[in-house]
Amino acid sequence: MTTKKFQLEPLTCPSCIAKIERKLGKMDGVEEAKVMFNSSKVKATFNDGKVTADEIKGTIEKLGYPVIA
Repeated sequence: MTTKKFQLEPLTCPSCIAKIERKLGKMDGVEEAKVMFNSSKVKATFNDGKVTADEIKGTIEKLGYPVIA
């Protein structure tokens, strides 16, 4: 398992958290996705044999939340 944090642009609403966590949680290989509202970070734990960090980043960005680091 791999754990990676993704820095997002500042989040503006709590519903953003649920949207991101729900979508990432449905991805094959993602064991856990936790959004930290105050720091605008996503912490994802995933099986890097099934899904890559770039795929997770792409999914977040497709939802409309730019990843800046």
